[in-house]
Amino acid sequence: MKVHHLNCGTMNPPTIAPVVCHVLLVETGNGLVLVDTGFGAHDCADPAGRVGPLRHFLKPILSPEETAAHQIEQLGFRRDDVRHIVVTHLDLDHIGGLSDFPHAQVHVTAAEALGAIISPSRFEKTRYRCTQWAHKPNIVEHDPQGEKWRGFAAAKELDEISPGIVLISLPGHTRGHACVAVDAGHRWVLHGGDSFFHHGTLDPHSTVPRGLTAMETLIAFDRKMVRDNHARLQELYRRADPDLFIVCSHDSTLYKRARAHA
Repeated sequence: MKVHHLNCGTMNPPTIAPVVCHVLLVETGNGLVLVDTGFGAHDCADPAGRVGPLRHFLKPILSPEETAAHQIEQLGFRRDDVRHIVVTHLDLDHIGGLSDFPHAQVHVTAAEALGAIISPSRFEKTRYRCTQWAHKPNIVEHDPQGEKWRGFAAAKELDEISPGIVLISLPGHTRGHACVAVDAGHRWVLHGGDSFFHHGTLDPHSTVPRGLTAMETLIAFDRKMVRDNHARLQELYRRADPDLFIVCSHDSTLYKRARAHA
């Protein structure tokens, strides 16, 4: 499978260097697959209604040229070529582009669907934007458990999409947060979503900006789980497996490295 690395949402939160919305576009024998979508065309057209008050803090550029739909068309594909979207979680900066691909199946953990759509807590109601799924996408729920993947206890290979795409349960940032591993042929790409925010979380030689640490702590569904996830990812990073590259959603350094070595 061929993997493209796209930035689908530059943001400029205060006291923090610009961050990206790192999206994977995967070419498979069963059409195109997106891992997350970043912001979409409808977010650009209606920031107040779609993104809400958080836009004043995140300060997203909301450029139509950064949307996954536009970038896919620039690569010579059609929007309808996107058959599946695998989401790490349902926060607004990860699923704004769902409505640009209304016929795609949207794959998510059952726990995330429960916390965001079916039975959200008071805290969860404040973080999600139901307007982003008002078009009623075709959501497919998964319950990753029983299978292991490189030390992660709960994983599920999404064979119905394509061999080599694995959904890995990693709750903490949200109730049903997941990582997504994709076999790019020469290596696996592990998209960590928001399981960490900065490469310094994994690399002891780099420092995580205080603003990012504060933000990560503030919006975490379970802070202890987030710390445990950091420890697991750090261990995987220290192993330095040559056939594995770890990225997250918002680190611009990892995004640039991924594009340079795609």
